[in-house]
Amino acid sequence: MTEEQILKGRLCDLAKRAYNQNIYTYSNFLSVAEQSLLDELRPELSYIHMELSGGGDLCERQIVGFGSEEEFGYPGEFPIAVVMIQPLLEKFSDSLSHRDFLGALMHLGIERDTIGDIIVKEKTAYIYCLPSIAEYICKELTKVKHTNVKCEIVSTDIPALAPTLVEETFPVASLRMDVILATLLKCSRKEALALFEEKRVTLNGHITGRNSSLLKDGDIFSVRGHGKFVFDHVGGNTRKGKIYVHINRYV
Repeated sequence: MTEEQILKGRLCDLAKRAYNQNIYTYSNFLSVAEQSLLDELRPELSYIHMELSGGGDLCERQIVGFGSEEEFGYPGEFPIAVVMIQPLLEKFSDSLSHRDFLGALMHLGIERDTIGDIIVKEKTAYIYCLPSIAEYICKELTKVKHTNVKCEIVSTDIPALAPTLVEETFPVASLRMDVILATLLKCSRKEALALFEEKRVTLNGHITGRNSSLLKDGDIFSVRGHGKFVFDHVGGNTRKGKIYVHINRYV
């Protein structure tokens, strides 16, 4: 069996167990590609309510939960915790990136599907993860790169987890995704098309290969390796007929 078939089987088993036993069941964190597999199963699993959460409104990696208060008579709670990782002494800290924090976690032998999004703000990281893994991280993680760190489980709604947006405005010839990405990422149209072919582009939480899709207000899109963006609105036109677009970049 392929990994995709194994995952689909696991998701079907979780749905059946929730339905048969009247209990909430939850997957581990699913990547965007794995969420696309879940979408393929929706018609087959229509007999049970399903909901996705990554712990924050804009998290890409998400857990699917099966069941609802209407079906079971009691509310469920997604098994998601947040670990804050900080340098012990900030002035002696390395400049730490998303890759550095993820690498340190993988070095502990932690499975990737037990960890959700990693938000890095300056030299502090916030790790969405399963509660059991949160305790393990706090106990075992003492160093990231060459920096000694301390870990603490924090609330999922602390202000530091709110996204920071930076607006970018520029003219484009069309609202097509490939045209906007080429300008936004400062690359050629050919390079932008390659991003779609390599399945690195998502639109509103789903991998898309439709480079000709027209973006509209509120669309959230991301490019693996380049970041996440929101199409905010269309402005005026240039003298040459190009369209001013306003894009918010998550930083």
